[in-house]
Amino acid sequence: MIIRQFQYLTALAQEKHFGRAAKRCGVTQPTLSSAIQNLEDELGVPIVMRGQRYFGLTAEGKRVLEWAQKTLANQDTLIQELSEMKGNLFGQLRIGVIPTALSVVSRLTLPFCQQHPKVSVTARALSSSEIQQGLDNYDIDLGITYLDNEAMLRIRSVPLYNERYCLIHLIKQKLRKKETEISWREAALFPLCLLSRDMQNRRIIDSAFAAAGVAPKPQIETNDLTDIGLHVKTRKWASIVPEQALKMLSLPHETSILNLNNPTISHSIGVVWSVKDPTSPTAKAMLRIVKTV
Repeated sequence: MIIRQFQYLTALAQEKHFGRAAKRCGVTQPTLSSAIQNLEDELGVPIVMRGQRYFGLTAEGKRVLEWAQKTLANQDTLIQELSEMKGNLFGQLRIGVIPTALSVVSRLTLPFCQQHPKVSVTARALSSSEIQQGLDNYDIDLGITYLDNEAMLRIRSVPLYNERYCLIHLIKQKLRKKETEISWREAALFPLCLLSRDMQNRRIIDSAFAAAGVAPKPQIETNDLTDIGLHVKTRKWASIVPEQALKMLSLPHETSILNLNNPTISHSIGVVWSVKDPTSPTAKAMLRIVKTV
C-alpha cells in the first residue's frame, strides 16, 4: 500500500489539485484523498494543508514527498536492473532538453533505441531551471543543457558540442550577399524576434549585446523556436539563434545567415544527470551512447 500512497502523493504535489491527481492516477478523488489520509495516520504527521482546495504540503509533507520520490525512483531502478540482468533492458528513459538543443536528440535516440528496443524514450523541451528541478525531483533521468554559463547544482556532466550564434533574416533591404559575419552592434539595428527571457539562450544573447555596448528591445518574444522561424519567414523580423537550431527552422534557401562576432560567443552544451543515487540503468545505457557520439 505504501508505494501506491507515494504515487498518489507525488501526483498531488505535481498537479496541485486533488481531482487532476486522481485522474492522472486512474482512481476517484475520494480514493486518492483517503489513501493520503491513511498515510498521514500511519506516519502520525499532517502531510497536506487542507481546506476547500489544495493549499500545498506541510513541512512534514515536503519531507515525506522527498522520500516518496526517492522510493519510487528506487522501485523503477530495481525493475530496470532486473530486466537488464535478464539481458533485455526494459523501462522508460525521460530526458529534458533545452529547446535550442532538440535537434541533437535524434542522433542519440536512434542508436539507443536500436540497442534497447524495449525502452521507451520521452524527450521534453524544458528550460535549464526546469531541468535542474526535474533532476532534483526524479522527474527526469537526464538533461541536455548548458554546461558553462549558469552553474547547475548537484549534477554530473559530459559535453556534446559547442553552441555558436548567428543572425538570420529575409529582410530585403538589409541583405548582404557576400558577407558571412556581422557584429552584435550591427545586429541590434534589426527588428528582432527572440526567445523569451526565461530561456538561458536569451540571457546569453542579452549578455552579448551588453558586451557590445547595446541593449536592443525585441518587438516579438516567444519560447518556441518554431515561432521564431515563422516570424523570420514573414520577412519583417530577424532573429538570433544557435547554428545547431537552424536544422529545426525549415528556412528558405535565400535566408541570410550571418555569424555573430565582436564579441565571438560560444557555450558548451552537454548531458547532465543527478549526483544522487539511483542512476537508472536506462540513463546509464544512454550515457554509454553519448560517449560514442
